[in-house]
Amino acid sequence: MPKIKTNKSAAKRFKFTSKGKVKMKNAFSSHLFSSKSPSKKRKIRGTTIANSSDTRKIKALLPYG
Repeated sequence: MPKIKTNKSAAKRFKFTSKGKVKMKNAFSSHLFSSKSPSKKRKIRGTTIANSSDTRKIKALLPYG
């Protein structure tokens, strides 16, 4: 039986915490910053935890963590 392939685009976007939650970069954080308020820019800085409904889909794309 062959191994399941890891989805490489998902592997570059998501990382798992030790508890199994999924860390990801915030949306709206790559360009067009002049129209965003300073508070909005602070909120999208760093990473966030993915929604639990999305976590199941992400784990299917990354079978080996």
